[in-house]
Amino acid sequence: MTGASRIPLRAHVEAALESYFADLDGEVPVDLYDLVIGEVEGPLLAQVMAYVKGNQSRAAALLGISRGTLRTKLKAHALL
Repeated sequence: MTGASRIPLRAHVEAALESYFADLDGEVPVDLYDLVIGEVEGPLLAQVMAYVKGNQSRAAALLGISRGTLRTKLKAHALL
């Protein structure tokens, strides 16, 4: 890994939110929590599923959630 790729995920999230707030142009955000989780959860699930080569039991264990919860989330993000 290079030094540039060691930027913590948290820093990327903070930068994205700073940009989001700057672009609001006076608008008041609504349901920000759901917006952020919706934007992050889908790619997280897709990348974890690719990492475990589609093995839902391994993915659930890696994520620290039950397999049933994983399946519900995969369906919600059209990944199943």
